[in-house]
Amino acid sequence: MSLIRVAIADDQKLFCSGIQMLIESQPDLEFVGAAYDGEAIVELALSQKADIVLMDIRMPIANGITATEIICARASGDAPKIIILTTHERDVAVLQAINAGASGFLLKDANPAFLLEAIRTVHGGQSVIAPRDSVAVIKDLIPTENKRADYAAISHLSAREKEIFLLAARGLSNSDIATTAFISETTVKSHVSSIFSKLTLSSRLQIVAFAYENGLLR
Repeated sequence: MSLIRVAIADDQKLFCSGIQMLIESQPDLEFVGAAYDGEAIVELALSQKADIVLMDIRMPIANGITATEIICARASGDAPKIIILTTHERDVAVLQAINAGASGFLLKDANPAFLLEAIRTVHGGQSVIAPRDSVAVIKDLIPTENKRADYAAISHLSAREKEIFLLAARGLSNSDIATTAFISETTVKSHVSSIFSKLTLSSRLQIVAFAYENGLLR
């Protein structure tokens, strides 16, 4: 079994050291390095072929949002998955990070066991958000009052893809979508991949944000 390669970006060296010890205590994870600014993490993540990057938002030289955008752009289909670390779940920068390509976010004081599970969950292709439900957090960050629904934003999706899009935007898992739409999970995954491609999105969290930003959910 190949190990999950994890890097961290945070300007607090003591915090990075604590994360390193936590990662190294796990048999299925491998710590591949720490960077203390947004420019250094780009080089580290790509050169070490990290699978997961734990990314602080506010760092010197370049912030975590900029670093996330660069990593996702330069790595193309092989981009590491980014988990944003924040001290406040209602920080608008969280939404910017999701739109930049992050697969989720965690509070810095998250339980160590939850952090480890989040790493494995994101590596497995799912999004993660803490401590509250992703839809609730994103809904709080995007004003939807008096926003008119822009159905043109998803006009190039097929009828079935539109259905899957709206179910995913409500936070349903692949299993729940399959049950609701009476299709297999494999078919759900295929539709989600097509939605990502057509809407130029890269994560389930971006689907949620896209839906609220275009007034498609209330």
